[in-house]
Amino acid sequence: MRVLVVGSGGREHALVWKLSQESRISEIVVAPGNAGTAALAENAPVAATDLAGLTELATRRRVDLVVIGPEVPLALGVVDVLQAAGIRTFGPTRAAAQIESSKAFAHEMMQKCGVPAAETRVFTSYSAAREYVANSSYPLVVKADGLAAGKGAIITVTESEAEEALKDILNRRVFGDAGNRVVIEEYLQGREVSLLAFTDGTRVAPMVPSCDYKRALDYDEGPNTGGMGCYSPPGFFDDTMVQRATELAIAPVIRAMRENALDYRGVLYAGLMVDGDQIRVLEFNARFGDPETQIVLPRLGSSLADILVSCAEGTLDPSTVEWKAGCSVGVVLASGGYPDHYEKGCPISGLDLVDRNVAVFHAGTRLTHDGRVLTDGGRVMSIVATGNSMAEARERVYANVTKVYFSNMMYRTDIALREVA
Repeated sequence: MRVLVVGSGGREHALVWKLSQESRISEIVVAPGNAGTAALAENAPVAATDLAGLTELATRRRVDLVVIGPEVPLALGVVDVLQAAGIRTFGPTRAAAQIESSKAFAHEMMQKCGVPAAETRVFTSYSAAREYVANSSYPLVVKADGLAAGKGAIITVTESEAEEALKDILNRRVFGDAGNRVVIEEYLQGREVSLLAFTDGTRVAPMVPSCDYKRALDYDEGPNTGGMGCYSPPGFFDDTMVQRATELAIAPVIRAMRENALDYRGVLYAGLMVDGDQIRVLEFNARFGDPETQIVLPRLGSSLADILVSCAEGTLDPSTVEWKAGCSVGVVLASGGYPDHYEKGCPISGLDLVDRNVAVFHAGTRLTHDGRVLTDGGRVMSIVATGNSMAEARERVYANVTKVYFSNMMYRTDIALREVA
């Protein structure tokens, strides 16, 4: 079986890593990939947003399945284009992917389905939005409606902060076209959980839950990022809660998609806020999460290839999706200054010193002509360890984080600490 994985981040490296362990996989191509995927598969110099190039590559290499990693190609309609060419693809169509590419669409869908979420208003006019925040209680969450690489949500605690957020999104256009509309939400209290689920458009198989860390610095200080680390499972979110959340948030959306003739096959990712027994949805994503994928896949006991194919073909059997016991912890190594300005091209050392039972998932890396690995992004890589307990996994991952070095390397020291404190 030949597979094409689209993307260049840690999520895609984790997908390639898992697929490469299966005997039925004869060939893996990654477009465009990174220094880590190059060690397991063949990197192809085709951008994830080059829909025609991806279609040509998949056709020429006669791939049996294309797996879409990032959200942007999904929003551009890569699945529609590939399917029109007769290529089997894992991921939702452009119309279905609006569950992530438009927060307004997502909240409208949740309202129709009865999915519990924050009270929400949508605006295109700065003056109308300004009037709304002037008469609101705080905190409020101000969001760009479209895709903003995980950085488009701004928590505001005063009216002046909300005004500045509105100006940034609607007037200064700091998120570009993602800010054509602004979404203003009630601020929800509680603890965040990421719950991803495989789906074939009818049936749903939830993955093990995880918790990611979005702020750049320890103890949730600093700006929002794409994610600085993650762990699984959270002690406060057991199997019963997973089942409740699946029935409350994920299954109704998949059912509504089907009833509205929207083809949703792939992963539906629910970002949840949990407050005691109450579960509410913060957002939906239309793909594997990052860094959640790097933490979750090491715990998958079933064949990933079988699951992906069955989702794409509409034949998913949730009872065949099995998970390993234990815990996993991942720490992101980032370039100093991320998520703002940071340096690229720094040599990375110590990768050969990492323990064999600890995974290194590359994200912002590239290979030189002589085989050296250099930094090439904000989030450079994730170090991921598993263990019988959270304390064991956490101790193992941080023991290996210190073996890797590049100039101005930064990382959080508190990932999963609350689970063992």
